[in-house]
Amino acid sequence: MTKYIYLIRGNNSESYQDFKKRIMAASQAAIDQCDVLKLTITEQEPPKFSVIPYEKTRIAVISAYHNGDSDALPVLMDIERFAGVYRVTEALPVQYEKTWSDGDITPGVCLLTLFRKKKNLDYDVFIDRWHNGHTPLSLKIHPLWHYNRNVVEEKLSSASEDFDGIVEEHCRTPSELFNPFKFFGKPLIVIPRMLSVYRDVRSFIDYSSIESYLVSEYFLKSK
Repeated sequence: MTKYIYLIRGNNSESYQDFKKRIMAASQAAIDQCDVLKLTITEQEPPKFSVIPYEKTRIAVISAYHNGDSDALPVLMDIERFAGVYRVTEALPVQYEKTWSDGDITPGVCLLTLFRKKKNLDYDVFIDRWHNGHTPLSLKIHPLWHYNRNVVEEKLSSASEDFDGIVEEHCRTPSELFNPFKFFGKPLIVIPRMLSVYRDVRSFIDYSSIESYLVSEYFLKSK
C-alpha cells in the first residue's frame, strides 16, 4: 500500500481536548477514502523534566494508506493549520501485534520525531547512516516495542513543511520512555549511551530541525 502522512499543527488557543476533537472529526470524514487510517496526536502535556526535549505545541500526524495509485485527500489538506502532506516509504524494524479495537488508544506511549537531513550531507549517506547505523543503535539501546520509520519521498503540497524523516517510537509503559535508566540503560552505562546516541544523531540529522513530541496513537481503520 502507498502511505501518505498529513501534518497538522494546533492553534495556540486550543486545549488538547479541543485539538483532538477537531482532528478526530476531520479524520472521520476521510475514513471511507482510504484502506487504513491512523492518527498520532498530542493530547497531554509532556514531562516538565526530561532528557528528551519535547515540544510544547500541539501536533497531529494522520497516516492514510491506499491500495494502488491514489492522490492526496483534499478533505485532510483542508484542515485548519494544515502543515504538509508527504508520500512516504514506511519500514517497521520492530512491530507490535495489534490486539485492540479500532478507535481505542494504542497501549503504551509514543515518541514522534520529525527531522531533516544534515546540510551538505549526500542524501544516500543520510539514508545509510539512518537505516544501517541509527536504527540498529536505537533498537539495541532503547526498550522499543514498535518502531515506525518513514522516509519522505515526495512533498505533495507547496504548503508542506520541509522534513526528510518522520519516526514514531513506542514503548510499552510511560516509565520506559520517561525514566532515563530504562530508556538508555543502567546508571553505569546511561551517560555513555546518551553520548553515543547524541553523536550518532548529529552525524546525519540537521540537529536544529528536530521536533520531538509526546503523542498517543489511534487506529481509526485498520486492515
